[in-house]
Amino acid sequence: MTKADLIQEVAKVAELTVKDAEAIVNEIFQAMIDSLKKGDEIELRGFGTFRQRERKARKGRNPKTGQAVDIPPKRVTYFKLGKELKSLLAKASHVDAK
Repeated sequence: MTKADLIQEVAKVAELTVKDAEAIVNEIFQAMIDSLKKGDEIELRGFGTFRQRERKARKGRNPKTGQAVDIPPKRVTYFKLGKELKSLLAKASHVDAK
């Protein structure tokens, strides 16, 4: 699903114009981005959790030259599935496998 697909779905379900649905989706995404920038966690019950983690500085290797490279520390965002979504996806994969 793309962002455009999500906007279309919100417009259809909420009986809104595409422009209004786009404004809502954009506002939700911006609020999530702002929250993650501040280091806050985003918990959507039944869906999952977005968090920031600190990656420590480490040694890497340039794949072209094989030379050692210092990789600086950085923050990375990760997503953890909620129990409900995890369960639904597990059930769906069992049905698909049959």
